[in-house]
Amino acid sequence: MLSSSLSLPNPSSFLSNPFSLSTTTTTTTNHRLHVFTTDPFFNDSTSPEERIAIPAGLQRELIPKHVAVVMDGNRRWARLRGLMPEAGYLAGAGALKAVVNLCSKWGIQTLTVFAFSSDNWLRPKVEVDFLMKLLETALKDEVAYMLRENIRLSVIGDSSKLPKSLQEFIAYGENATKDNSHMNFVLAINYSGKYDIVQACQSIALEVRDGIVEPEEINEFMIENKLGMNSKRFPHPDLLIRTSGELRLSNFFLWQLAYTELYFTEALWPDFGEEELLHALRAFQNRPRRYGR
Repeated sequence: MLSSSLSLPNPSSFLSNPFSLSTTTTTTTNHRLHVFTTDPFFNDSTSPEERIAIPAGLQRELIPKHVAVVMDGNRRWARLRGLMPEAGYLAGAGALKAVVNLCSKWGIQTLTVFAFSSDNWLRPKVEVDFLMKLLETALKDEVAYMLRENIRLSVIGDSSKLPKSLQEFIAYGENATKDNSHMNFVLAINYSGKYDIVQACQSIALEVRDGIVEPEEINEFMIENKLGMNSKRFPHPDLLIRTSGELRLSNFFLWQLAYTELYFTEALWPDFGEEELLHALRAFQNRPRRYGR
């Protein structure tokens, strides 16, 4: 249970079932968005990937393999409604559940969300404590869903500073879902893009000191392999979505976003749902990707 000392307003008035990903509700009432294209050649031998329902207007072959999201605007959403910041985070948790469901259904192989920046420790302690409890409670409730839906959980960032109980459940969730293969769900918790690069350089420096690596042998591939989120584990993001109208990266994936398509939306994160995700994917599919060429 979340601490009652946080004096949260009752979230039931604006968010139903805040921790269950297994619900089928979505954040949009536009029923036209629920019309999916189907393949008339489906048969018993069709692979699970080929059976994925793709919304009308999207091309299956252009679905991004990896989508990263900066979930911004939770506190602003709450403030606009005269609620405490914690209410915004609860509503944001509901939006995340809907987006995980949609990505799983539409064939996105990896979804990474920036859940907690290393810079967020500077926020009021009561708010940080709430976020830690929310992360732990949500993970506890969703591991069963991820097991059922064949979703693998991974967490990146410096977990050593997280509450012990959260560290333990992260380890449990990652181990329990390690063999799942339908989709990767990656949580960036206490993550810093700058620190990710620094620790990679420190690791290589130790190898140079020990005579394992010569300085002239250092290249971008070596640095890449030392990053917390590296291309051996997951492909670099094809698409980065940032909500709330802010046009910056905020210390997220500074190395990995070199050739990522960036999409910014005015929608606050708790309001981000099926319609907004479709807009982002359509924008992505309409962009030629040249990778610097």
